[in-house]
Amino acid sequence: MRIVIQKVTKSELSVEGRLFSSIGQGLLVLVGIECDDNDEDIEYLVKKICNMRIFEDKDDVMNLSVKDVDGEIMAVSQFTLMARTKKGNRPSYIDAANPSYSRPMYEKFVAALQEGCAKPIKTGEFGANMQISLVNDGPTTIIVDSKNKH
Repeated sequence: MRIVIQKVTKSELSVEGRLFSSIGQGLLVLVGIECDDNDEDIEYLVKKICNMRIFEDKDDVMNLSVKDVDGEIMAVSQFTLMARTKKGNRPSYIDAANPSYSRPMYEKFVAALQEGCAKPIKTGEFGANMQISLVNDGPTTIIVDSKNKH
């Protein structure tokens, strides 16, 4: 699994021109799922998201987690994160899991994230064309790949 974590002051997600979900201060997490991802990948990423210290403390040092600041979280499935771009100019999505595998994995990821962070998780609509607006705070954007743990 590959995720992009963006620290935001707010984020809104729309589907077909209607507001689907929104958050205030917190994390927008884009989630890409590969064919061989499993529960260990979910567990690893949930721990990272819930405990990553990227919010400022009283001394303006990134020392607090989303749980520490009682921030909100929006998790959005995004198969394009699995793009291969080495060859040619057209990305290949051969590594992205098909919907019959990725949808249940995404749902399991969201449930684990809700449990791990002890808060409701906002989502997008799986498989839909979504529009996301956000205010990236910092800007702080971090990529985490469960297959590359160093």
